[in-house]
Amino acid sequence: MAQPNYQYEKRQKELAKKKKKEEKLQRKSAGKEDMHEGDEPQADVDEAKEASDESPETAPTTTSEPS
Repeated sequence: MAQPNYQYEKRQKELAKKKKKEEKLQRKSAGKEDMHEGDEPQADVDEAKEASDESPETAPTTTSEPS
């Protein structure tokens, strides 16, 4: 009967762990990129809000106070 090759099995386990770890890192980096892309539209919303806030200030306003 042939003896089990423990070194081969160990190496295969190590390779599987390494591959899994690399995939996890790639998913994390992809998630961070998505978050950065998500921040950009928020900046556009803030700019639009600032532009709409400026509009009423430039328009002349007249207030009549009751006497």
